[in-house]
Amino acid sequence: MASMVKRHNKNGKRILDAGKSTTKPAKKPRISVDSSEEDELIEAPSNFAPKFEDEVEEDELDQLDEEESDQLDDNDENEKIEQENDDDMERDGKHKEQRKLLRDRKQSRKSGTQVQQIKNLWEKLRIKSAPMPKAERQKLADQVWELAKDCISDLVLKHDASRVVQTLVKYSAKDRREQIVNALKGKFYLLATSAYGKYLLVKLLHYGTKNSRQAIIDELHGNLRKLMRHREGAYVVEDLYVLYATNEQKQQMIREFWGAEYAAFKNSHKGLTIEEVCESSVEKRTIIARNLVGTITASVEKGSTGFQILHAAMRELVHIANEKEISEMIELLHEQFAELVHTPEGSEVACNLISRANAKERKIIIRALRDHAEALIKNEHGNEVFITLLLCVDDTVLVYKSFGPSVKEHLKEFIVHKYGRRPFLYILVGLDGKYFNPHVIKNFDRYVEMSKATSKKDSLQRRLELLEKFAPLFLQTVLHHHSEILSENLGSQFIAELLVNDELYDQLKEKDRTVFEEVVDRIAVTFKGDITEADHPIHKSFSTRLLKSLIQGGKWNNKEKKFEALHKVPILGVSFAEKFYENIIDSSNLLDWIENPDSSFTIVALFESLQGRKESKQFFNDFKSIKNKIDSDESNKGANLLLRLVKENKV
Repeated sequence: MASMVKRHNKNGKRILDAGKSTTKPAKKPRISVDSSEEDELIEAPSNFAPKFEDEVEEDELDQLDEEESDQLDDNDENEKIEQENDDDMERDGKHKEQRKLLRDRKQSRKSGTQVQQIKNLWEKLRIKSAPMPKAERQKLADQVWELAKDCISDLVLKHDASRVVQTLVKYSAKDRREQIVNALKGKFYLLATSAYGKYLLVKLLHYGTKNSRQAIIDELHGNLRKLMRHREGAYVVEDLYVLYATNEQKQQMIREFWGAEYAAFKNSHKGLTIEEVCESSVEKRTIIARNLVGTITASVEKGSTGFQILHAAMRELVHIANEKEISEMIELLHEQFAELVHTPEGSEVACNLISRANAKERKIIIRALRDHAEALIKNEHGNEVFITLLLCVDDTVLVYKSFGPSVKEHLKEFIVHKYGRRPFLYILVGLDGKYFNPHVIKNFDRYVEMSKATSKKDSLQRRLELLEKFAPLFLQTVLHHHSEILSENLGSQFIAELLVNDELYDQLKEKDRTVFEEVVDRIAVTFKGDITEADHPIHKSFSTRLLKSLIQGGKWNNKEKKFEALHKVPILGVSFAEKFYENIIDSSNLLDWIENPDSSFTIVALFESLQGRKESKQFFNDFKSIKNKIDSDESNKGANLLLRLVKENKV
C-alpha cells in the first residue's frame, strides 16, 4: 500500500502530500494460459488461490485501519483547533478587561473626564480631508478651550493631549494664543525639555506674536547653556535662534554663552561686541573663552555640531581665541568639519580656522572636506570655505589631488552654477570685483593676512600653481560640453574668462595648447548656420559678448574703463577674426549679419579688428560690394555704427 503523510489545512481538514497515491493497490493480474497448460494448472497446489484472496483481504483491512486512524487524527486536530479558539476568546476577554481598566485609570486621574471630552472634540477639530467652515472650526476651538483652560498644565506634557493644545494654537485667534502663552508662563523650560512639550513650544513661537516670543526668550534666558546640552532642549533653542528671534534677541541669546555674569545682567553689555568686552580685561577674555569652550565642547559631544546657534557661539570664540584655543577647536571639530560650512556663521568659523591653522592641521581639514566636495562647492557659504582653502594652503598638489576627481566629475555643473563657478573664476581671474562683492573680498583679504603667520607662498604664486593644475580640466570639460555650457549665460561668461586669459595660456603645456585651439575652433563653429533661425546662438546677448571678445582679442576693464588686449594668446584677435570670417561668414550672408540687430555688432568688431590688415582684403572687398544695400534702420544701432565707421575711415 502506498504510504500517505497526513497534513491539515487552516480549517482542520486533512490534506495529502502531492505525489502520494490515494488509491487502493491494484489486484494481482490473473494468469493467462494455453489449453495445453490447463491440466497442469488444475493440478496446481490447492492453496494457491486461497492464498491470493487472503492477501487481497489483508490489504483492504490495512487500508481500512489506516483510514480509521486518519479519522481519529482528524478528530484530535479538530479538538485542538476548538481549544485554540477557546484560548483566543479567553485572551480577548482579558484584553477587554485590561482596556477597560486603563480607561478607568485615565478617568480617575486629575482632569481625566475633561481630557477625554477634549480629545473627542479634537478628533473633529483636526480633520483636514474635507475643508471645515471657519465658523464651525472656531466653535470647536472655543469648546476645547473652555474645557482645557483650567487643566492646560496637565495636557501639555502628555503625548496625545499635547497635540490637542498644538491644534488649538494653530486654529485660534491672536488673543486666544496670548491667553495660552500666559497660562503656560513658568513652564516654558519644562516644555523645552519635554519629548512632547517641545513641539507645543515651537508652535507657540511659530504662531505667537512678538511679545509672546519675547516672553518665551526672557523665561528661557539663563538656561540656554543648559538647554544646549539637553537632547530635546537643543532643538528648541536652535529653532528659536534661526527662525523666530530678531537680530537683537539673537545677540541677547549669544551673550548668555559668555558666562553667568552676562546672563544675569543681560542689558549691561547690550550693543557691545565680544572683542570690545575683552579689550578691557585679560581676565574677562579668559573667563569668556573658557565658558564658550565648555558649551561648544559639550554640544559637539551631544551631536549638535550642525546647529546654527552653536556656529554663532563658535564665531564668538574664534574672534578672541589664541593659537592654542584654535588648535583645540580644530582637534575637536576635525571629524565634523563639514557640518560647519552650510551656515554663514559656520562658514566664517571654518574660514578663520583654515587661515590660522598650520600645515598639518590644514591637511586634517582637507581630509574632512574632500568627500563632500560637490555639496561644499555648490553651497552659498561652503564655496567661501573652499576658496579660503585655495587662498591659504601652500600645498597645492594636495588640494588638487583631494578635490580634483570630484571637480572633474561635476565641473560641467559647477561652471553654470551660481555659487559653484566662483572658486574656479577665482583660479582664472583672482578676486575680480565682477564676481565678488567688496564685503566678500574684504573678508578674503583678512583671511589671507591671517594665513601669513603659517603660510610661506605668495597668494599669486598659489593661484598660478592651481591654474596650471586645473586648466586642463577646464579645457577638456568645455571641449566636450561646449554646446550645453554656451547655452547658459553663466557658462558663456566662464568660457570668455577661460579663453581670453593670458595667464592661463602662459601656464599651458604644448599638448594643452592644442586642446585650447580646438576649443576655440569648436566655439566658432557653434555660430555657423542661418542667423534668421530663432535658436541660433547669435540671438543670445551673452554669446554675442563672448564672440566679440574672441574677435577683439581682449576684454573691457570696467573698473579702469579701458580695453585690455591680450599679449600671449596668438590665436585670438586678428587671427580669430580672419578665420571666423572665412569659415562662418561670407559674401552670401554678410548683409544678413549686418541687418540683424543681434549680430550687427559682431560685424562692427570684425571691421575694427581687421581694418588696415593686408590679410583681410576679402572681408573689405565683400563689404564694399554690399555697403550701399545696408538699411540704416534706427533700431539697428550696430548697423548705424558700422556706417559711421565706414564714413570716418573712408572705406
